[in-house]
Amino acid sequence: MRLPSLILVGASLLATLPVTAQINDGKPDPDIVVPAALDLPYALGFALDNNFTIRQAKERIRQQEGVVLEVRSAQIPNVSATAGYARNADEISSNGRDHNWSVNITARQVVFAGGGVTASVKSQQLSLDAAVLALRAVINDVLLQVRTQFYGVLVARERIKVQEQNIELLQRQLQDVKNRYEAGTVSNFEVLRAEVALANAQPALITARNDHRLAIEELRRSLGFTNIDESTVAKTPDFLGSLDFTPASYELRSALSTARESRPDLQRLLKLESAAEQGVTARRAGYVPDVSVYGAYDWRMNSTGSSSLSNARDGWTLGLQSSWDIFDGRATAGRVSQARSQLEQAKLAVAEARLSVDVDVRRAISTFQQATELAEASKKVVEQAEEAVRLANARFSAGTATQLDVLTSQVDLTTARLNQLQAYYSYNVAVANVRRAMGLGDELAPAGELSWPRA
Repeated sequence: MRLPSLILVGASLLATLPVTAQINDGKPDPDIVVPAALDLPYALGFALDNNFTIRQAKERIRQQEGVVLEVRSAQIPNVSATAGYARNADEISSNGRDHNWSVNITARQVVFAGGGVTASVKSQQLSLDAAVLALRAVINDVLLQVRTQFYGVLVARERIKVQEQNIELLQRQLQDVKNRYEAGTVSNFEVLRAEVALANAQPALITARNDHRLAIEELRRSLGFTNIDESTVAKTPDFLGSLDFTPASYELRSALSTARESRPDLQRLLKLESAAEQGVTARRAGYVPDVSVYGAYDWRMNSTGSSSLSNARDGWTLGLQSSWDIFDGRATAGRVSQARSQLEQAKLAVAEARLSVDVDVRRAISTFQQATELAEASKKVVEQAEEAVRLANARFSAGTATQLDVLTSQVDLTTARLNQLQAYYSYNVAVANVRRAMGLGDELAPAGELSWPRA
């Protein structure tokens, strides 16, 4: 199975992207098969090509491109052609002419519209920039979701291993107690207690396996992986990777500055604010007249008999045309008022987004600090719990500890391992959340230009 091309990553793109960028058609790979193994970089790349939210965002860019083409049409000459033919009854014919026809081709160009046409084009181009930035924001969110869910699969897999290790310890403990019972050194009560402990550990393992299956399905939805091959519908790939603890650090001031410059959702709102400013200019153009020039060429024929082209009349027409709504019932004033309100709303949205970005960064860093402390603490606890199990078994073998001491230490070890898994999972997710809050995107996705073929 080929590695899907990584079309775009919000992580390392520059703050501004070319308006003339293009995207691919967004169609999924028709040869999708369940891979034998799946790692995080592959999952991220697959999501970029196949996630449905990303593909919808690409289509919104394509839609906005069409709007830009539409408004630009007012800046270039428009050429139209008309033709007509009529035949009259003799009773209503004038001067003996019973039929006539005409053909007209006219070219028209707006030369002055109070800046309305230019402002409309700029507004829609800025909206296109905003759509591109919206795509970057969607990609950042989707890649964070894929990374988080991939970690969820890994932690669910490791929980299965922890529960299996716990059952293995309890099985060995049960066998050891049985041997001691046969040797007459312990009572049947100790055997019964070991059997109960082993039985109580089974539901946790069953639950862990189900959680792993559900985590895989959630990841599959985020990837946009639609498997319709009946032969592989039950196939599950091997998930490569581990939840490691690699200490990192983030400084609040630097993070806030980076977020204000790089967050695509904030940059998108700034583009929409600029587009709203152009919208006010476009609406104010209704107060002034518009002027256009036109040129036409006509072929006309009025005859009673021959309709030969040699009898037709043709010629050029050149002209200048202007229109001005001297009084439109204050319709223009209403449109200008709406545009100004939209501009003010856009400014308020930007101010609100700046506050939201700051809060997001502060919360992400606070959660990161908590996750770091928990990860560091969990590592020490596991080491201590493993030593406690070793000592409990040694003391039980020497007859200085009870079976309850051994079982308690084993439960504590299982709890410590599960807590460590959760701490490492939370730490890795916290790092990814900090990067998204700063607008950096996913660190494994390579930088690239936003490009796609036009339809």
